[in-house]
Amino acid sequence: MSEQPSIFDILGPIMIGPSSSHTAGASRIGYIARQLLNEKPVRAVITLYNSFAKTHKGHGTDRAIVGGILGFGPDDPRIRQSFEIGKEEGLEWEFKFVGDSARFHSNTAKIRLEGAGGGKVEITGASLGGGRIKIQEIEGFRVDFTASMHTLVVIADDIPGSIRNISGAIADRGSNIANMYVSRSEKLANMVIEVDQPIDKETLKKIESFPWVKFARRVEPMVDGSSRYEK
Repeated sequence: MSEQPSIFDILGPIMIGPSSSHTAGASRIGYIARQLLNEKPVRAVITLYNSFAKTHKGHGTDRAIVGGILGFGPDDPRIRQSFEIGKEEGLEWEFKFVGDSARFHSNTAKIRLEGAGGGKVEITGASLGGGRIKIQEIEGFRVDFTASMHTLVVIADDIPGSIRNISGAIADRGSNIANMYVSRSEKLANMVIEVDQPIDKETLKKIESFPWVKFARRVEPMVDGSSRYEK
């Protein structure tokens, strides 16, 4: 069954225009990439597909994605100066364009980030309209989440009991799991866990302490009116 848009999706988000798909959605994808990197980004390689690739300049998609990587919300007027601000903050970026790809949604961006501390992350996300997004790949794993809920992303060795231990760490802090998406690749498993409450630092530290966990990140939903990402 296809997702039913709400009245807010039809009206569109509070944003810096001109397009909720090409601007607001694009900035949200960049913002999610920054959260998953979990440190100051210093380099970005951004591949735009299909409609994003063809109309990125006129709709401000390029500036919106860089603004999201810098931590700007879709309603932040600094998006218009994101290139200038990014250079001032030491961010380097490169755009690539794929105009026709049947594999991806018409408004898709793949973002590979490198951080000041040496961290790296790569994600692929699609802008669905009305500012809504869907994250479809993280580090080569297929995923499926909208970043509209408090979300935990974990990559770990695919061993018996891993899901039970991670779920237990979340439950021990009084959080309720709403949805879980698990995918596998060779000997690793990727878990995307959506919860009803914010994921606190203690929960994240507990999960990171498991020796078989390779990657654990929180993704918090962006609320219109936010202006700068804070870790």
